[in-house]
Amino acid sequence: MVNQFTINLGFYMLMPYLAQHLSGGLGLAGWLVGLVLGVRNFSQQGMFLVGGTLADRLGYKPLIVAGCVLRTVGFAVLGLVDSLPALLAASAATGLAGALFNPAVRAYLAADAGERRVEAFALFNVYYQAGILLGPVVGMALTGVSFRVTCLTSAAIFAVLSAVQIRALPTRRADGSGERTGESVLAQWRTVVTNRPFLLFSLAMVGSYVLSFQIYLALPLEVRRLGGQGITGTSAVALLFAVSGLSTILAQTRVTAWCKARLAPGQALSRGLVLMGAAFLPLLAATAVPVPDGGAARWLLVAVPPALTAFLLAMGTMVAYPFEMDTLVRLSGDRLVATHYGLYNTISGVGIALGNLLTGTALDAARAAGLSALPWLVLSALGLACAAALHGLHRTGRLASATPATA
Repeated sequence: MVNQFTINLGFYMLMPYLAQHLSGGLGLAGWLVGLVLGVRNFSQQGMFLVGGTLADRLGYKPLIVAGCVLRTVGFAVLGLVDSLPALLAASAATGLAGALFNPAVRAYLAADAGERRVEAFALFNVYYQAGILLGPVVGMALTGVSFRVTCLTSAAIFAVLSAVQIRALPTRRADGSGERTGESVLAQWRTVVTNRPFLLFSLAMVGSYVLSFQIYLALPLEVRRLGGQGITGTSAVALLFAVSGLSTILAQTRVTAWCKARLAPGQALSRGLVLMGAAFLPLLAATAVPVPDGGAARWLLVAVPPALTAFLLAMGTMVAYPFEMDTLVRLSGDRLVATHYGLYNTISGVGIALGNLLTGTALDAARAAGLSALPWLVLSALGLACAAALHGLHRTGRLASATPATA
């Protein structure tokens, strides 16, 4: 738990300010800034399957440590260089680092939690969100001194975390790893990609990631559209992240306990997606309200509907996330867990990229056509469609535990 909190603290104290450093501090053109950031995302999403496979074959601890060491180097280089090739290499290294430790961390937690996986992943999400919430605050203070200080501080955090994990993190390893059984990597991948219930579940859950990511895309854009770039818009955007993070920190474990006592995993998943789809209804309702010229009424319209959406998105994630992570382990048959997580992350990443492209296009087209309600209707429909798909998988028994495959 502390490991994931620290990873997110170090990451989010730097990444929100990287684009400004590249464009303002180094004077790179916009397309070059997009290239540097895109290389990081591509190297992470594209290598998740490899990272998960290595974790299953070599053990979870070595991949967690290797990822943290690589991110130490990548963040230090980002703060010390200004040439494009070095920046691209450092960005790729930070992305690859995430691909190495993310599947391993989740598989490690699943292995260590045993029958209490749902509760463990609920608590995991609390620490995860706490790192996201605190990181930008620390980064803002450090970047006020210089971005180099932010980079080197973040690198130092990952260096200390690496050393602590080398010394203190117990070894955990998948029982059915390919290296132990003599199974080839291609045979492992074949096992995963032919796991039909797992693939159906992965596709059904893509919508949840598209919806939850709108707190970084559609919601800030809508706030800035109505509130502008001044203090009204800035404070309303800050409120979005505060509502999302704090509600998770304060309520996640209670929500999970309530759901586990009353709902089957498939029911919790589908109801979580219903909540995420319903999250955009406040924004839909706000499109029917005339925009005030200014004052408190304008700020309320700018801040309250997006904040309600952020809260409902967080609630939907709180309901679904622990059961989502537990279901992935069950669908893997407790075999090649990290590899399954790796492919799941890749599918989710591709879905987020496509979803963001379509959402951004829809926002522009809707505003040009005077149909401001259309994007929120589409996002709500996406949540309901994914909820229906998950309900169908639950009713047909496809979310039940898989029979462990034999080598």
